[in-house]
Amino acid sequence: MDFSNQTVIVTGGTRGIGRGICEAFLAKGALVIATYAGNETAALKMKEDHQIYGDKLVIKKCDVRDEEAVIAFYDFIEKTYPKIEVLVNNSGIRKDQITAAMTLSEWNDVISTNLTGTFLMSKHAVLAFMKNRYGRIVNMSSIGGALGLPGQANYAASKAGQIAISKSLSKEVAKRGITVNNICPGFIDTELLSDLPEEQRKEYMKDVPMKRFGKVSEVASAVLFLASKEASYITGASLEISGGL
Repeated sequence: MDFSNQTVIVTGGTRGIGRGICEAFLAKGALVIATYAGNETAALKMKEDHQIYGDKLVIKKCDVRDEEAVIAFYDFIEKTYPKIEVLVNNSGIRKDQITAAMTLSEWNDVISTNLTGTFLMSKHAVLAFMKNRYGRIVNMSSIGGALGLPGQANYAASKAGQIAISKSLSKEVAKRGITVNNICPGFIDTELLSDLPEEQRKEYMKDVPMKRFGKVSEVASAVLFLASKEASYITGASLEISGGL
């Protein structure tokens, strides 16, 4: 899986799984554009920690919920780079609350980031991909979309929605050499889980047949495959990385 001379966009690419995905693509020779919403500290640290890659790593602020911001982002891409080959929709947030107590703001914030962001970034990526009759979109969904964990109605709906979007979009663009697939991680050891109480972490781990949380590198390896030329006949698919959940 060689990504030399390919340009890869990873949304939410400065922390957690997104950062690990960026590192995996950089190691395989890609030029990586990592977006972030507002955490300037994490963005600066990402750049500082990977100075060895120089101009191969570009950090760009972009609110994936805002179509004007997304259009401006793709205008920048079009003017700066000859083409893009890969989009990884990784931007995502959680705002857990039982459904009866969930506010409309908690619902909308999660849906707009996780689902609307995927729609907007994919829509404009496809327009760029079609010019070259090639492209790879990988959505970072979650097993939560199928399991529906308590307190995560907003998150589960957004992740199930990503899979639904990819099913439709994959059929629309298949003839253009564009594939659209999903990665559905289970419990991966990142800061997204770090805010859970220790007892809850232990309970979740008991449910995993492998009795451990997954590693970011294990998720990144799967993303690389689905984003590669070798995965040319896989589209509209969802790959679970959950330790057997």
